[in-house]
Amino acid sequence: MSDLGWNPLHGVPSYPAERYAILADRIGGILRSRSDIVLVQAEAVVALEAVAASLARPGLSALNIVTSPYGGWFGQWLRRGGAAVQDVVAEPGLPIEIEAVARALDAGPHIDVLAVVHAESANGILNPLPEILALARARGIVTVVDAVASVGGHRLDVDHLGIDIAVIGPQKALGGPAGVSALSLSARAWDLILSGGAPRDSILSLADLRTWVDGGRRALPGTPAPLEFFALEVALDRIEAEGLENVVARHALAASATRAGLTALGAPAWVPAAKASNLVTAVPMPAGLAPDALIAAAGRLGVEVTEGVGTTPVRLMRLNHTGPRASFQTVLSNVVAYGAALSQAGHDCDIAAAAEAVCEVYSR
Repeated sequence: MSDLGWNPLHGVPSYPAERYAILADRIGGILRSRSDIVLVQAEAVVALEAVAASLARPGLSALNIVTSPYGGWFGQWLRRGGAAVQDVVAEPGLPIEIEAVARALDAGPHIDVLAVVHAESANGILNPLPEILALARARGIVTVVDAVASVGGHRLDVDHLGIDIAVIGPQKALGGPAGVSALSLSARAWDLILSGGAPRDSILSLADLRTWVDGGRRALPGTPAPLEFFALEVALDRIEAEGLENVVARHALAASATRAGLTALGAPAWVPAAKASNLVTAVPMPAGLAPDALIAAAGRLGVEVTEGVGTTPVRLMRLNHTGPRASFQTVLSNVVAYGAALSQAGHDCDIAAAAEAVCEVYSR
């Protein structure tokens, strides 16, 4: 029977109300955003749904770029609110082509909102965000960027890129808690949200969160979970101590070393480096192999290898080097374990050469 006595996880003191604004400002610094930063007391998928619910209404026209299930969900949420949504869908497991976005914008009626995921943890790709945003800016379109996976793993300058709504979660590259998320909202975004039809008195209401901004950014609506906010503080402390540019560089190094190791194994990565995320590296699964067998073989070595999400009919395996995993030890373990899994399945792999390739990248 477990000890039913006092536990430090119980009876946590309330998070000081005056520190919410400080947290928001620190997140704004990470995003390089001078827009309003609001905190959502839930995992980032709730924040994304709140954006869709707060924007969607009959008469709103949206161009929704789909490169994973997350983009598909966002389009569904917009449609549920009555918006007219045109999906631009990438080939399975691949980033969107900028030409496809340009064609959709040129061919259709006026678009009010454009939504896109920056970097995909589902399949390891990186969408051409600056180019997409340039197309949207030239047409006066309000932009929504899902930066949940990319923040901390890739450069993200909200003000410079002209992003109207950026959604982040600290649980990936920032190495923080999963139960809280944040949004950056421009004046244009607020105007559209508050122009009529936005939900109120709802966990999905950004209009309700605007009252926190207008009220001096003191107590958050609802009952905050203090553990999440204390954990977010600690994550931001670590990021600021390391330096954001160093965090991004660490992820880029992990991605580069992973790609080098996979190439030496004879299992090159799925997409070119310029189109790849720094968070996970995807590799095509050899024909005739079941993903479960590779996952189990790597798991016996204490390494988690996972299957790509939403990439059918393409079969991809993912090597994760996100957040604390963006390190030499994890990258080396990932590559060696994947090589061992392939070898056990009967594929010739030079695991020693792969390990050497990883070491070489980290030694430069």
